[in-house]
Amino acid sequence: MIWSWKRESPQLLILVAMFVAGALRLPTAPERMPLHWNLAGEVDRYGGKLEGLFLLPLIALLLYGLLLVLPRLDPHRDNYASFAGAYQLLRLVLLLFMGLIYGALLWGGAPMPNVVGLLVGALLLVVGLVMPRLGMNWFAGIRTPWTLSSKLSWEKTHRLGGRLFVLAGLLMMVGSQLAGPWLWRLMAPTLAVAVVAPVLYSYWVWRGDPERAGR
Repeated sequence: MIWSWKRESPQLLILVAMFVAGALRLPTAPERMPLHWNLAGEVDRYGGKLEGLFLLPLIALLLYGLLLVLPRLDPHRDNYASFAGAYQLLRLVLLLFMGLIYGALLWGGAPMPNVVGLLVGALLLVVGLVMPRLGMNWFAGIRTPWTLSSKLSWEKTHRLGGRLFVLAGLLMMVGSQLAGPWLWRLMAPTLAVAVVAPVLYSYWVWRGDPERAGR
């Protein structure tokens, strides 16, 4: 994957916007800023002004650099050309997610658990839609010993995983607006199924693949 200003400009704009927003907010920000909320929507952790304003932009910058470098370290690096668009979209969506969380933290008036739940649900939805387009690699997607040693397992597992992530995302988006700790407890099993079921399924498909590695 060759780096280019044109392709990277949306992500770079998000990063610049986060740091500029933090700098603009610095003179008027309180000395102690809320950093974490419990399921009831109550703040359970505060931090200093600098931490509150610049921790998330720094994490976003580190994530951007990491996702940019990882394909170069992947033994399957040649495969990235076949799903470059999908990988680029995932990187952009992750940064946009962090940027929107940051914006809500700085200026949003809505309860943060509702905002975070809505955005996490939207993120899962997009990831689910993109997942079937991912080719075999070590860093993005459902990476199990079986998907990494069977092309059939990789493809079928990501089709199933994509559907489950879309469903989990829709449920979380709806649930986040209804609020209530009891509803969030229902989300945990939904996410568990979306994560665990594809892992088990990947083994089942791998067992039936005559072309799998390690036969």
